[in-house]
Amino acid sequence: MSLSPAFLDELRMRTSLSTLIGRTVKVTKAGREYKACCPFHNEKTPSFTINDEKGFYHCFGCGAHGDAIRWMTDQRGLPFMEAVKELAATAGMDVPAPDPHMAKRAEKAKGLHDVMVAAQALFEEQLGGIEGAEARDYLKRRGISEATRRAFGFGYSADSNGKLKGALTEFGEPMLIEAGLLIDPDASEGEKARKRESYDRFRGRLMLPIRDIRGRVIAFGGRILGQGEPKYLNSPDTPLFDKGRTLYNIDRASPASRQSGRVIVVEGYMDVIALAQAGFGEAVAPLGTALTEHQIQRLWKMVDVPILCFDGDAAGQKAAIRAATRALPLLRPGMSLAFATLPAGQDPDDLIRAEGPVAMEKVLSVAEPLVERLWAHEQNAVPLDTPEQRAALKQRLGAITDAIAHPDVRAHYVQIFRQRYDALFFARQASGGGPRHQRGGGARQGWQRDRRGNWKPPLPPVGSEARAIGVSGMEQRLLRAVLASLLRHPEQIMLHREMLSALHIGDSALAGLLRAMVTASFTQETVETEGLLTILGQGEVYNMAKGMLRADTFTFTPNRMTADSGRVSRDLEEAIRVMAQGPELETALAEATRRAKEDLNEETFAEQQRVHRMKMDHDRRLAELAQSEDIV
Repeated sequence: MSLSPAFLDELRMRTSLSTLIGRTVKVTKAGREYKACCPFHNEKTPSFTINDEKGFYHCFGCGAHGDAIRWMTDQRGLPFMEAVKELAATAGMDVPAPDPHMAKRAEKAKGLHDVMVAAQALFEEQLGGIEGAEARDYLKRRGISEATRRAFGFGYSADSNGKLKGALTEFGEPMLIEAGLLIDPDASEGEKARKRESYDRFRGRLMLPIRDIRGRVIAFGGRILGQGEPKYLNSPDTPLFDKGRTLYNIDRASPASRQSGRVIVVEGYMDVIALAQAGFGEAVAPLGTALTEHQIQRLWKMVDVPILCFDGDAAGQKAAIRAATRALPLLRPGMSLAFATLPAGQDPDDLIRAEGPVAMEKVLSVAEPLVERLWAHEQNAVPLDTPEQRAALKQRLGAITDAIAHPDVRAHYVQIFRQRYDALFFARQASGGGPRHQRGGGARQGWQRDRRGNWKPPLPPVGSEARAIGVSGMEQRLLRAVLASLLRHPEQIMLHREMLSALHIGDSALAGLLRAMVTASFTQETVETEGLLTILGQGEVYNMAKGMLRADTFTFTPNRMTADSGRVSRDLEEAIRVMAQGPELETALAEATRRAKEDLNEETFAEQQRVHRMKMDHDRRLAELAQSEDIV
């Protein structure tokens, strides 16, 4: 039985070599690799290294070298197929059924590698010949040094339909077509079409080899030198090349990333080359497509937080958001993306030519975390002047968090977005006057975060007291709706216990009901509606609670509470926070007004106006919540 190279590569990728070897040998972390005393010869000082990223081990003492399969055969003594089956079972893969054609296909893959080596040699030769003069001039104009030219394997494809075909006749047309080097014009028309001659795919182009992680040429990219489309042309998908699973320069960037501790993802070949020539050897690029899930996973094998550095124009930023969105379901603790934005109208080569590598390093040093980029994008997507537009922002943020599969990561995104949403609309600075002046969600003057990370308004001065809530009609309506909802869904009490405990309620009956709820959440493992009523006993508070449970009594988001406990929790938290902010803002406004009267100057007037605007925003939101159709 013969297995396909694709299957074996996937098996190696899914196998953690350090974990496999660590089952029988003591291994220790050494930078991005692992070390151990070699199991193949006696030694006291470790010279056996394990590289998970490349998937091989190597002993500098005895020369032992291999991958996961070789480890199973050489160290464990298993036959090849038994080794593959054991590794596949651990990796959750099914071993393909015997296929008599597999051996032939494996041989063909070897032949295709030989074809690509020959093609690369031909392209390099043509770049140095008479036909390559225009390509050499282009490289000179772009400032590509001779060392860079050799390192990246620049070549040239003659402007001819059959130059390559004629030079590589030894491999035969079918193999050249399968390698993506020739185009068969009849391939899509079937046997009914008259047979036409195949011809070279790359003609009159500056050529760049695309290599796999092992440094083997698997495809080519060609840039047109004169007029014509497309500007860049890549090899088609072949048995060797899958553009959605390959990153340009991965073979060189991988070792460079171990030195720098980072990976830079840019838009194209020439961006990578410009960065490498300027000293940034850890750059890679997707191959004419948006960054794929597999490419993101490949990047995470190199570093925990790759930096995506796309152009500052609309197309570049759109590509960045596509990558961010695609990464959401894959996020896990420690693994994320960062985003560095180039100045508008400049690519890495432009910036480095104009201002040098230091300017590029500065751009990279201020890369935004993924959460910052997503927040900024959604916040700036549309105006946020009306309740409907603000609600749409909240909905878009919810869609982002819903896409995150890992529960812990999702919970942190939910918390951060909620805090920034509240701070944006309920704690705006006086200078802004509106949400569009508050982009970024930074710290507000006079506002601080509490222990849970929520924004809190300025504390009233010592000796003053904020009034109790539940006095005005709006507050009374919202408070009663919240309490009625908590009675019907008591599992929510513990989730909001800290904020509920801090509420100062003027109505003694409502205060008593809330106190009983919070106390029960501390003393009982599970709080249920009937249990709460039992605790209340008979009397005014009990009768009020029974009245709140009547079907015709209004409550807070009753239907959504049954369908989505997470949404209920968020809605309740917002309502409770708004109620708590009202008295505090009134106290802060009174104090700011007092100071302005005592010493009226520009600073005290601005402070009084700032708090006044915050109070107006709060009152507006209170009215929106209290008059919402969700309270029925």
